[in-house]
Amino acid sequence: MARVGARALAGCGGATRLDRLRSGIYVTGMIPLPHMPAMDLALSIALGVGLAAAVGFRVFLPMLVLSIAAYSGHLTLSSGFAWLGSAPAIVMLGVAAIVEILAYYIPGVDNLLDAIAAPAALIAGTVVSAAVMTDLPPIVKWTTAVIAGGGAAGLTQGLTSLLRAKSTVMTGGLGNHVLATGEWGGALLVSLLALAFPVVAVALVAVFCWFAIRLVRRLFRKESPAAASIPGATPSAPPPLAKLSR
Repeated sequence: MARVGARALAGCGGATRLDRLRSGIYVTGMIPLPHMPAMDLALSIALGVGLAAAVGFRVFLPMLVLSIAAYSGHLTLSSGFAWLGSAPAIVMLGVAAIVEILAYYIPGVDNLLDAIAAPAALIAGTVVSAAVMTDLPPIVKWTTAVIAGGGAAGLTQGLTSLLRAKSTVMTGGLGNHVLATGEWGGALLVSLLALAFPVVAVALVAVFCWFAIRLVRRLFRKESPAAASIPGATPSAPPPLAKLSR
């Protein structure tokens, strides 16, 4: 009886250890939630989205602002992005930002840069979003950075590219200089707002996207009457008149 009781007790102990092992594996396999208030989490995401949207206007200028803020100690970067807050990064991003701003004032080059900036904005928007989203699990951080950050950068970059294309057609490229000035000014403004007031920056970007979408739709609608008035087009025959009954 004593042996049976000992075996039963050992079996219970083994089952308990097995349950603990299974529970430990289950808990370890789960994604750990960030230990930060909900408001701080929302501001961190808004900061990333705001900077990413600014990247859609100019690729390197928001990254330069981010690098200076991190180097001066006003911004904490996520793990793995310490290189963005270094002096060599500030120098390289500063040179790249100046070259990019000046290149958009050269006729023909600005439209070529739009084709190159499309994938670059998606990558840079994802990087700056992930760099400022601290205390988040890697899978959550990168998923949010790709979807929200890359999406915001791609949206703003796509809208500005459409506006530049229409400006090139309608003004012969003369209006592109005004658009280029507004772009780098908007990139600087949104970047600074994102650092100080992230929610305000996201709201400003939302207003710009709403206005730009309405403007692009209006410009494209004007092409239909213009196409109908092309010389040589065969007008449609008027409908036959109905016979008058006696």
